[in-house]
Amino acid sequence: MPVQVTTEVRDSVAWLTLSNPPVNALTAPLIGDLTTALDDARPPAIRAVVLRAAPGAHVFSAGHDVHELPRHGRDPLTYDDPLRLAVRRIETHPTPVIAMVEGTVWGGACELVLSCDLVVVAEGCTFALTPARLGVPYNLSGTLNLLKVTEMHFVKEMLFTAQPIPASRMAAYGVVNRVVPAGELEATTAELAADIASGSPLVHQVMKEELRVLANAHPMTPETHERIQAERRRVYDSEDYQEGLRAFDEKRRPVFRGR
Repeated sequence: MPVQVTTEVRDSVAWLTLSNPPVNALTAPLIGDLTTALDDARPPAIRAVVLRAAPGAHVFSAGHDVHELPRHGRDPLTYDDPLRLAVRRIETHPTPVIAMVEGTVWGGACELVLSCDLVVVAEGCTFALTPARLGVPYNLSGTLNLLKVTEMHFVKEMLFTAQPIPASRMAAYGVVNRVVPAGELEATTAELAADIASGSPLVHQVMKEELRVLANAHPMTPETHERIQAERRRVYDSEDYQEGLRAFDEKRRPVFRGR
């Protein structure tokens, strides 16, 4: 199988390109290649990482490969789900990771992008969080990762409506760092990465870990966690979950009945 994430190193910056046409679905093989590429891109040789799609991509990533989701009675988003593995690798990577985004971003790919330390997007880019369209119960860590980057009401709008949100609104809510014309996207990202690469890698590493620990400092009782897991189980055991997956396969809108 061809490698689905390629690496180019320029001036101590590792540029990782997703290459799983046509929509860069976050398949298990792609996530495996991404985690390997991140593991190889480490200081002191590497001072920053850029995560991108191929130049001119109309879709940065369509998120999970729905065909890989379990169909009957299993949690579709466990601790070892490929997306969870990738997000944890980005969050704990010892260098700052910059997402350079053009095209549309769907579903779990939104969380992948927003788990990066900085996000630079092209004008016209849109983000859509789509678990409600598929009947997939998002998990606690994924929902928390969204709340760490913006305010509650904006997260609710994205999750409840599942509608594409333009880059300008993402910037207005502080979700992305910069929105630039598509022709300036790579140069802007390269300049930002160069600024990072000129700083102290040791300081960057400790500050990134401090910020990660503080952002995750949300206590939860075991009873609360078990209750939420029971609610999620009710969803992925439901007829609606099966309907969402069938509708995706059949390329139609799902008809959810709340059971």
